[in-house]
Amino acid sequence: MAEPVRVREISNEEGNRLLRAVRRSSGSVVTWRRSQMILLSAQGMDASQIARVTFASADRVRDVIGNFNADGFDALYPRYRGGRPPKYSEAERAEVKRIALSRPTDDLPFSTWSLTKLAEHLVEKEVVEDISHEGLRKLLDAEGVSFQRIKTWKQSSDPEFEAKKNRVLELYEIADAKRDPGPGEASEVICLDEFGPLNLQPRPGRQWASRSRRRRGEHEPAREPRRRLRATFNRTQGVRHLFAAFDLRADKLYGHVKPRKRRGEFLAFLRYVRSLHPLEIRIAIVLDNFSPHLTTKLDQRVGEFATANNIELAYVPTNASWLNRIEPQFTGLRYFALDGTDHRSHAKQGQMIRRYISWRNRNACNPDLRRIVDRANVC
Repeated sequence: MAEPVRVREISNEEGNRLLRAVRRSSGSVVTWRRSQMILLSAQGMDASQIARVTFASADRVRDVIGNFNADGFDALYPRYRGGRPPKYSEAERAEVKRIALSRPTDDLPFSTWSLTKLAEHLVEKEVVEDISHEGLRKLLDAEGVSFQRIKTWKQSSDPEFEAKKNRVLELYEIADAKRDPGPGEASEVICLDEFGPLNLQPRPGRQWASRSRRRRGEHEPAREPRRRLRATFNRTQGVRHLFAAFDLRADKLYGHVKPRKRRGEFLAFLRYVRSLHPLEIRIAIVLDNFSPHLTTKLDQRVGEFATANNIELAYVPTNASWLNRIEPQFTGLRYFALDGTDHRSHAKQGQMIRRYISWRNRNACNPDLRRIVDRANVC
């Protein structure tokens, strides 16, 4: 019976060199795989065990160990010819992109690709001869592929989804001056929604602060303590709700802070929104299906008010609040006015919100504001 193939005795210096090669996140994937096989063999594992760990064949493991025993560390580095770095064909780039966008197969013990795992898999399956982690990242970036967080998505079950969506998009075309309103159509479009509940609590955020001691120069003075937020708090003062409206053509945001958001408070805010334009101008209000917004058999005040005041109520489909263009405005409100705050009273918090709305209407073209709002806008 043939003796199992094992790596020769290696010194402590050689072991540390192998360990550095395995832990390094850059460089050739081939070198990384071969170093891993040699290190595992030095730890007493046989070729079949190493093959299971490295997802290679036992014969391949034996070849790597034999070459290392004969040539030393030179056997770990692929013998490339001189010249410019390799270029990958369109077929190879397409296959790399396809595999990166796919989920790992069932026989692999991980649920997503990292650069290390993907590069190793591509070499093992002979998609490419060799590719470094940084080279793989650049290739994927050129193909428009990046590593992103998986997000959830709620599918609308509204049977009138298409009709409601199309009507909202038609109103947006009028607001954007892409088409003229037809006979009897609204000429002004306003998006309306509630933001909240607004608790009195410390909100995470970012701030400018002095560098820590480890990153501060020797001759720099000691930094002042950073501003910190409470770790514990009690919510003893209830909540508030922001009724907000966004006039698309005027690009202005309006808002009232209320302690409740019942139908009565909604109708009061609706009267305010109606007062923004003369009564002879028909306006359309885009809003969601929150119960105080609806006309019911027992309470028809919303529908009666809309009919009497020349208002069209355009409801977005159920679970499709992304169609409401006021949602990105709430992202800006949260970023500029609420993140990093710790208000102790609703009066102070409400004052901050009102000051932000005033600033936002005066600086609607602010590049930082536009960047945040445009990034959150999907409609």
